[in-house]
Formats: sequence, structure tokens, C-alpha cells
Amino acid sequence: METMELLAWAKGPGLAIATTIFLVGVAVRFLEMLMLGRKQDLSEARVENSGAYGWRTIVTRTVPDLSQVSDHIALIAGYVFHIGFFLILIFYEPHMLLFKSVLGFGWPVLPMWLIDGITLLTMVAMLVALYVRLTDPVRRFLSRFSDYFAWLVTFLPIFTGYLAYHRLLLPYNEMLVVHILSVLLLMVVFPFTKLMHFFTLFMSRWYNGQMAGRKGVKV
Repeated sequence: METMELLAWAKGPGLAIATTIFLVGVAVRFLEMLMLGRKQDLSEARVENSGAYGWRTIVTRTVPDLSQVSDHIALIAGYVFHIGFFLILIFYEPHMLLFKSVLGFGWPVLPMWLIDGITLLTMVAMLVALYVRLTDPVRRFLSRFSDYFAWLVTFLPIFTGYLAYHRLLLPYNEMLVVHILSVLLLMVVFPFTKLMHFFTLFMSRWYNGQMAGRKGVKV
């Protein structure tokens, strides 16, 4: 298959297949969580409105007290990476135009020079996070293949997109194919890896805070 044929497939049928797997996979994962259910808590609630503790936990876990954090480098790298990835995905003009073609509306985008800088910072933050995972004995012991695989499939679209924009390593069309295929790979594996926490993060924080509040645990 020639480069342009592969590019057309990636933008057309390939994207459609990956999107279907992504949406169905996410739906199935949520269905699995709902089917798990939970046993009724028969203990007496310590507080009347434990739901408020759930919302409070979302805030306290999202904006942590830096005085209570021992590893500031890992924390900063994590925030820079997540925010950077979101900005690239949503506010890079070609990405916005793709979303617009599906949703029917668009939004303002960031200038290319700023996206370029954010991309570099995001890649550096991801490399720092990987370095911390590899060098910290506890993190390294707890890490499994799935953790490194999730890191890799997240890093590749950012890295290959940067190379494609700057016409590095391969001719533009060939690198664009590599970039799009890496995005399709990310979409396909997303629901079946720890990347699913993108959808469940705040839900789990609310649930844990709500249960802790019900039991009278300080959160």
C-alpha cells in the first residue's frame, strides 16, 4: 500500500474503526462498573450529607497541599503532562477542525508557536515521569508492563505529531501516517488499559470521599 493510500485509509476507515472500538469499549467498561454494584451499607451514617465530602475530596485530591507532598518533581511532571496533552488535543487547529467536522461547531485555537512549546514541555514532563518511575524503588516495584505500555501509547502521538509538524526523520506524509496510526492505536487500547482513568478519576474520588464522610473519616 502506497503512502497516500495508507494515509487515506487511516483518515477514513481506520479512524472509523478506532472510534467505534473506543466508544464501545468505554461503554462496556462503564457497564461493567455498574453491574458490579455494591453491597448496601447497613452501618449508621456519621454525617447527614456525606455527598459533600465527595465533592470536597475531588478538590483536595486535585489541588493537593504541597506541604504534604514528598515528591514535587513527579507531581509537577504529572500536572504538566496532563494539562499539556489536553491543550494539544483540544486547541491545536488541525485537531479542532477534526472535532468540528464531527460535532458541527468549533472554538478558538492557540497559536502554533504556543502549541509547539506546550508539546515540548509535555514530552519533557512525560520523560521526567518515566525517569522517576524507573529510578524510584517503590514505583519501579509497583509498575507493571501495562503501566509502561500506557505511557508509550500516550507518548507516541505527541512525539510523532511533533516530528511531522517539523518535517523530521521521515517525509511529511509518511510521518503523518505514523502519527495518525499512533493515535488510532491509543484510541483502540484506551478503554482496556489504565488510561480509562481519564473517565473514572473524578468519579472514584467522589465515591471514596463520600464513603469516608459517611464513616466519619477526615478527608
